[in-house]
Amino acid sequence: MLTERPNTERKALAVNLDARRYGSFAEIGAGQEVVRWFFRVGGAAGTIAKSMSAYDMSVSDAIYGQCERYVCRQRLQDMLDHEHALNLERLRESRGDTTAFFAFADTVSARNFHGTNDCHGWMGIRFQAHPRDQDSQIILHVRMLDTENALQQEALGIVGVNLLYGAFFLNHEPDQLIESLLDNLSTRRIEIDMIEFSGIAFRHVDNRVMSLRLVQLGLSSAAMFSANGEVLQPSEVLYKKPILVERGSFRPLTNVNVDMIEAAKEKFQGESDVDANEVVSLAEITMKNLQANGDIDLRDFLARVDLLAASGMTVLISDYFEYYRLAAYLARYTKKKIGITMGAASLVELFDEKYYTKLDGGILESFGRLFKNDLKLYIYPLLDRKSGELTTVDNLKIAEEIRTLYRYLVDKGCIEQLDDYNPEHLGTFSREVLSQIQSGDPCWTEHVPAEVAALIQQRGFFGCPRAKAVKTVEKPRAAIAPLAVGNGMIPSSEVHSY
Repeated sequence: MLTERPNTERKALAVNLDARRYGSFAEIGAGQEVVRWFFRVGGAAGTIAKSMSAYDMSVSDAIYGQCERYVCRQRLQDMLDHEHALNLERLRESRGDTTAFFAFADTVSARNFHGTNDCHGWMGIRFQAHPRDQDSQIILHVRMLDTENALQQEALGIVGVNLLYGAFFLNHEPDQLIESLLDNLSTRRIEIDMIEFSGIAFRHVDNRVMSLRLVQLGLSSAAMFSANGEVLQPSEVLYKKPILVERGSFRPLTNVNVDMIEAAKEKFQGESDVDANEVVSLAEITMKNLQANGDIDLRDFLARVDLLAASGMTVLISDYFEYYRLAAYLARYTKKKIGITMGAASLVELFDEKYYTKLDGGILESFGRLFKNDLKLYIYPLLDRKSGELTTVDNLKIAEEIRTLYRYLVDKGCIEQLDDYNPEHLGTFSREVLSQIQSGDPCWTEHVPAEVAALIQQRGFFGCPRAKAVKTVEKPRAAIAPLAVGNGMIPSSEVHSY
């Protein structure tokens, strides 16, 4: 935690008074809001080599090259590359021994006159931490939440100053740098839903952890990254796409997790209004799940993410414990169909009215929000291992007073049973697999994909003894026994633990 938080003016002045820092500002949209702070506080001649803005699209293309969109990551990267290269070309020989050069850029769509546009922007800095140093870079994406253009511009300027100050004075403490980005602001005005560190100053930074920090600190309600660890900006991945989500603990990823998403994907892609080639599948982990045992264990978090990556899954970390909030978040980016797959036990909890006491309209308000955008739930059956019976959509036990509501949603097609599942996986639950891993029972390998078993053993995840090579017991699929359980049915505390 920062012991002292300087205001925006003091931050801008500190940058101006640092004789090592010298560079350029290039800003598209929302005015010269960042560089204005450095002119305003004095001493700018020692910091600013150039300030420019290319509002006209043709002019922008002439400088930075053609781009499909002008408020996008690629345009920002082109700006940073171009401006920083010019600084080095023009100034490195004359003052490179004593100067750490930088280029700051942003491309922003602030509120238009009619108030019809998406108010967001990309912002970044390419810089040398020390004179003659290799380059480092920070880029981020912001959503501006103020309802007035002038207020959005003001907030943008403050974030920009925070970014420059953080890059120069906090680059050795990336956690503090992230925490400082909304100094003198609040999350009611700005949301930062993507950040990426790269270069020599951040060679030890894991951007997946930094994405988690955004959500943990409340700078964003969700963060996303790909199977190869690349940080993703949600709107660029989800924009106008049909979306399918599986929520889970993934501790570890099991065969039933994979079976559930594959069975749901087959149903989802078969919907008449879904283009199978455009579907985006997400594995979502909530902050509530990550904090189930108190503080977040980063090693545990990265183990889960690595296992999902090994299976090629895109990961969403969210602070949306309530499903209707998750649905609203996804609907922000697409008008196409949204699907959520869950186990039958999770569906039972979804209809538990105790979760909706904070809503004026209770469970009716919750479901009104959840299903208003043509969202559909795909339900995976639950096996009672004592009786051998399956809990499905048709025989789900629902409180009498809301049974009519439940039947209405089923009849309307909002809740659909998955039927193309593998019955051999029904006896698998993540928490029991985890217990087997930790107790040294080798049978756990039967309940996870081969690549997941290999990674757990190679890296010693979840307390598993490290092994140089993975050797799993090959058995006919029908011979795989269900995990032992005391009372047959999995208790409600494990409904998200497939």
